[in-house]
Amino acid sequence: MQRIQPKLTLVGAGPGDPELITLKGLKAIQEARVILYDALANNELLEHAPQNCLKRFVGKRAGTHVYSQDEINRMIVQYALSFGNVVRLKGGDPFVFGRGQEEVAFAQQFNIQTEVVPGISSAISVPGLNQIPVTARNVSEGFWVITGTTKDGKLSRDLEFAVQANTTVVILMGMNKLAEIGQIYSNLGAGHTPAAIIQNGSLDNQQVGVGIASDLQKIAQEKNLSNPAIIIVGEVVRFHEAFQSLQAKLATDYKIAV
Repeated sequence: MQRIQPKLTLVGAGPGDPELITLKGLKAIQEARVILYDALANNELLEHAPQNCLKRFVGKRAGTHVYSQDEINRMIVQYALSFGNVVRLKGGDPFVFGRGQEEVAFAQQFNIQTEVVPGISSAISVPGLNQIPVTARNVSEGFWVITGTTKDGKLSRDLEFAVQANTTVVILMGMNKLAEIGQIYSNLGAGHTPAAIIQNGSLDNQQVGVGIASDLQKIAQEKNLSNPAIIIVGEVVRFHEAFQSLQAKLATDYKIAV
């Protein structure tokens, strides 16, 4: 009998389009004995797994967790010790609000070999696919990526510092905090900053809404936007063609130079 060699490979699946996974990530899937995958990892990627590969959904849908993080950690160890090569397939990049470090650290406690295959984060790829650069010369010298839902369910306190930094802000998992985000921008005198919401970025059913930061909730309501989506706030949103066609209306409605 072949000796089992326990291993955990953390693979970033990218923003949604299955063609945006890395070659190394695809190879890891092709060699997997077990795949534990999340809701944001495109199911088409599972077609590249071996026929006898065990596939388990461990993600989150409609606000409901199938398994807690502690349960997922234990499953990783159990499957690695029983089957050998476990691939943990996560949307985007596993180290960008993906709790990947926690899973690696837990597996290492059991002397399980670990490897991380980075993925293309939606934080930069989804704006880029829509021709919104997160940085641009003379427009934005940097960008912040912030979570809209911390461990205690609140909006990250870093947002206020990011607004004051006057640079691009990308907010993940923030669709339930649109009113709060808009209010923070308004309170800091930045309510008229260009903003965009992109739902299902990189997929065929992608939807985009643009406007200004103070109107984020209104944008989502008018365009019927919901999770999964990212929020981009900053002058770089001006590069999106939909915002360019909206500028005259914004200038009239708000009596400002937009």
